[in-house]
Amino acid sequence: MPEEIPDADHELVMERVCAIDVAKASGVVCVRTPREHRRVSKVWDVESTTGAVSDLAGQLMELGVEKVTVESTSDYWRIWYYLLEAAGLDVQLVNARDVKNVPGRPKTDKLDAVWLAKLTEKGLLRPSFVPPAPIRQLRDYTRLRVDLTRERSRYWQRLEKLLEDALIKLSSVASTLNTLSARDMIEALIAGERDPRRLADLARGRMQTKRSALIKALDGRFDDHHAELARMLLDQIDTLSAQIGTLTARIDHLLAEDDPDDADGGGSVADQVAAASTRPGAVERLTEIPGIGQTGAQIILAEIGLDMTQFPTAGHLVSWAKLCPRTVQSGPVTRGGKTGKGNPYLRRTRRGRRSSRQNRHLPRRTLQTHRQTPWQTQSPGRGRPIHPRHRLAPAHRPVRPVLRPRIRLSQQPHQHRTQDPQPHRPTHRNGLPRHPRTRRLS
Repeated sequence: MPEEIPDADHELVMERVCAIDVAKASGVVCVRTPREHRRVSKVWDVESTTGAVSDLAGQLMELGVEKVTVESTSDYWRIWYYLLEAAGLDVQLVNARDVKNVPGRPKTDKLDAVWLAKLTEKGLLRPSFVPPAPIRQLRDYTRLRVDLTRERSRYWQRLEKLLEDALIKLSSVASTLNTLSARDMIEALIAGERDPRRLADLARGRMQTKRSALIKALDGRFDDHHAELARMLLDQIDTLSAQIGTLTARIDHLLAEDDPDDADGGGSVADQVAAASTRPGAVERLTEIPGIGQTGAQIILAEIGLDMTQFPTAGHLVSWAKLCPRTVQSGPVTRGGKTGKGNPYLRRTRRGRRSSRQNRHLPRRTLQTHRQTPWQTQSPGRGRPIHPRHRLAPAHRPVRPVLRPRIRLSQQPHQHRTQDPQPHRPTHRNGLPRHPRTRRLS
């Protein structure tokens, strides 16, 4: 029986569409409308300013444009998307990878805009997910907090490198330099204290049991220039910590807000989504999942939101987050594709040999394989062939190469040597022996 596959909402054919090829200072706008059994394309340039884009939104409303497509070029698409969306137009953001021009045709900004409009009217573009304005505001706070946290970790690493240069091995005894004991010792070093015994007396809690190791680790050559640089690094770390705390308080405030008017179901769709995303208890419900803390729950809400109607199934959400490989099927062969990079703020660790530490306790032969060698798929001389969906890891080659005996032939089969009945007699000249002449090969 033939299978019936309905088209998605974004795959409908439309009569009046608009496409924008985005650049930094301007954009090329193409509008396609019907006229006397044909379709006409109008192309012109528009500056990337608030006034120009607002005027463009009014023109598109007068023309009755049903769909506007904006290409996601860096961050230059934001002014076009935000202003056109605020004007009431149906705007979709598409990935630049999905709108490549056909090879063999000339490539200009004008032709790219026309090609983008043709794909839009035929419903051949897949829109990207852009959250509503309240979720975008929350996302800005969470992403900046992640960036500042990474920057603070870099300054802690610089401080550790500075202590290593001063022959202070504090990081080898203390778990991290962010503890209260380590911070007091560094502050004392900056203040001028150089006695390792007095520095070790500043230890607190469980660090007091490591006093002998601290005395050895704090015996170095910490001079004045190290103190000046350490003071700068600590001040920068304190500034970043204060900014991270401000962002955290702002994120908690946004997630705890609740408007009673919107909670009853009134208002627009964006207002309802905003009320749903900010109602109390959302973070607590996510933290009930094992492995998700408060910070991770806040990031998930900022990146995905709570409006799950945009993802038909859980598989669509996992596929959008690039957490599963895509399916590649051709004829009887079905294999899994590669997993994309995905959202860097949702991705906790990178997939690879070094990052797969959670499976180190398992036997080597039980781990999944990432790639298969040719002999694993066929293996003509290794017994029966292995199923392509097997779960055994490939065998490792020995560290030392296996020495195989080499058969040395006395005479190569492709070389023919002439047999001389008698060897050449060396000729003597001035009493010295002389070697026979070698034959020149043609």
